[in-house]
Amino acid sequence: MVLKRVTTTIAMVVMSWIPMTTATVAQQSDWSYEATIYLFMPETQVTQETARGALDGTLSFSDALKNLDLAFMGVFGASNERWSLLADYNYVDVSFSSDTLGSVSSGLETSLTTQFFSGYVGYRVYTTDTSQVDLLGGFRWFRTQTDFTVLPGTAPGRSVNVDESWTDPIIGVRARVTFNDRWSGTGFFDYGGFSSDSETWQVLVTADYEINDRWVIRGGYRYISFDHEIDGNDFTFEQSGPLIGATYRF
Repeated sequence: MVLKRVTTTIAMVVMSWIPMTTATVAQQSDWSYEATIYLFMPETQVTQETARGALDGTLSFSDALKNLDLAFMGVFGASNERWSLLADYNYVDVSFSSDTLGSVSSGLETSLTTQFFSGYVGYRVYTTDTSQVDLLGGFRWFRTQTDFTVLPGTAPGRSVNVDESWTDPIIGVRARVTFNDRWSGTGFFDYGGFSSDSETWQVLVTADYEINDRWVIRGGYRYISFDHEIDGNDFTFEQSGPLIGATYRF
């Protein structure tokens, strides 16, 4: 119910805002724009190394929507001839439980609020009648507030809190192939961090259906990973799964 209310509210805001801005923007510049709202339904894995061993919380794909408290995911893009700008924001608030091996603990409860924002500048290096390839450079900001609660077993329970944010430089490539008047495909890969204590990368593949000149429906698969050292301990966050979204061009 929460997801439904959030999605409905976002859609109403976007629908009311787009018509008012489209005509003005188009008249004032040669840039073209697109806004995308999407639903990402991933398996989530978050791990924190500690002096007493690793805490590993896993939320399966089948439980993702049931355990979701709040989510917002959106992309904004702008392009002018060979140049493009891209911004991708993701917010997830989720709580779930995981089993633990052995009798030391009776389980692990994980509650996390995670945000990440990726910003890119792109330049088109290859183009034909049916395909384009862009090289991209930018950054990815990540923030997490994660609480691990180890439930008591033969050992007493304990809690571990991770509250941290950081920014990594990233580079990437985006390719688009047109199959016919309606169908096309998009592939996206990026990598960042470039150090032993911070690394991030993602892969995104979508099939895109053009309803008309304004609206595009997209469906595909996304994998994104973060690995960062916090106070000498390794923290990892991974999400992978299907997504579906709607894009409006103006």
